[in-house]
Amino acid sequence: MNHFLDIHKTEAADLRAMIEQARAMKEARAGRSRGAADDEQPLAGRMVALIFEKPSTRTRVSFDLGVRQMGGETMVLSGADLQLGHGESIADTARVLSRYVDMIMIRTFEEPILLELAEHSDVPVINGLTNRTHPCQIMADVMTFEEHRGPIAGRKVVWCGDGNNVCASFLHAAGQFGFDFTFVGPSELDPESEFVELARARGVNVEIERDAERAVEGADLVVTDTWVSMHDSQSTRQRRHNLLKPYQVNESLMAKAGPDALFMHCLPAHREEEVTSAVMDGPHSVIFDEAENRLHAQKAIMRWCFGV
Repeated sequence: MNHFLDIHKTEAADLRAMIEQARAMKEARAGRSRGAADDEQPLAGRMVALIFEKPSTRTRVSFDLGVRQMGGETMVLSGADLQLGHGESIADTARVLSRYVDMIMIRTFEEPILLELAEHSDVPVINGLTNRTHPCQIMADVMTFEEHRGPIAGRKVVWCGDGNNVCASFLHAAGQFGFDFTFVGPSELDPESEFVELARARGVNVEIERDAERAVEGADLVVTDTWVSMHDSQSTRQRRHNLLKPYQVNESLMAKAGPDALFMHCLPAHREEEVTSAVMDGPHSVIFDEAENRLHAQKAIMRWCFGV
């Protein structure tokens, strides 16, 4: 049994195998009608609990569909259904769910909830997102880059804006897949130093930059994310907008990147805020390939967790 909790906690060889399997499954499905089952049914007879303390579109649809395509069934539970840690303990919840289901995917707020659930679960647990990391998204991003530009090892990835949970998982991936990483944004929103040092310890170049145009020079991939959360107050939103405005990804900034640079955003995006529509809909953008590849990458992750 394997948990998939974070990219840096998974062996690089296993991560590479997941990317290759995701690509193979995507190619095998080419030309089929949407929603059709895979020829292989590696999750036949399996029940997967999908727990959402945070709302979601891509995570819910892609995991639900992925399980069904591989022959399994899903049980979708909200935070209100379980009240994690507010009645029954997280440890006891894990023990009980392990008696009912074969796998748990959780999208939650605090990382300790994920870790405690995994510690006490007798079935695989997958990190669908926490406030600290978002590993499934970056597996899809690596897959997407390599579809368009070949191996990501040795390439330059530039993150613009807030050093958030998606940025953190990109730093984990830099160390595991061997690409260089530049963060450009305000000092108040720098990524965690622990994650920066983890990547550097794996031998990749990690830079912290304040000038966006200098940062994207020679970039193979430019990535950003939303500046505000649905839970932010109006005053917080305004403060963050003021901090992040110099780091908007627009046509002028993309012109400073490498000529074949790609643009990614995990979505949902606030058009004309962190990124312009001209970039999102332009020739550098692969955002919808990226969204689709959540499905294929997560199917490979689930197969790895089950060892099938």
